[in-house]
Amino acid sequence: MRLIYVLSILYYISIASCAEGFDSKMSKKELKERLTAEQYKVTQENGTEPPFTNEYWNNKRPGIYVDVVSGEPLFSSLDKFDSGTGWPSFTKPLVSDNIDTKTDKSLFMTRTEVRSKQADSHLGHVFEDGPKPSGLRYCINSASLRFIPAEDLEKEGYGEFKTLFLSTGQKNTIQMYRLDIL
Repeated sequence: MRLIYVLSILYYISIASCAEGFDSKMSKKELKERLTAEQYKVTQENGTEPPFTNEYWNNKRPGIYVDVVSGEPLFSSLDKFDSGTGWPSFTKPLVSDNIDTKTDKSLFMTRTEVRSKQADSHLGHVFEDGPKPSGLRYCINSASLRFIPAEDLEKEGYGEFKTLFLSTGQKNTIQMYRLDIL
């Protein structure tokens, strides 16, 4: 029980530190200076980038995807799949607590919009036509994301996710070490 408590505390501290440079009171002017025109349109004005020409639709490198505005961890390459839509698609969020959903009735249809919790960035939409086991397809705009390669997780402040990309043998060694120190 103590292990779970300690890991929970470390997890929430590390998640908070990932968004260190983010100021939730950033003005529109500051956001426009910080983001590209497309990133601003997508994240702040609920835009959609073109399919098949965006930065991450065909990215196959191991790593995580974070909110381009706040840096909060959102998705993992381990949950990414080729949906054939031309946008990055994921079966589930990396950290569910960093995602909000709301009903979107624009474009004469009802969809479920996906937004980041801290920055309230528009990310994309989630659909119920994804692969098993979740059956979900998080269809996300590349412009709302920043990719952190697995080899850079520690350097970029996301070291707590590094174990996701280790081999099974490496994970078992780390787990045994954690149990020994607690």
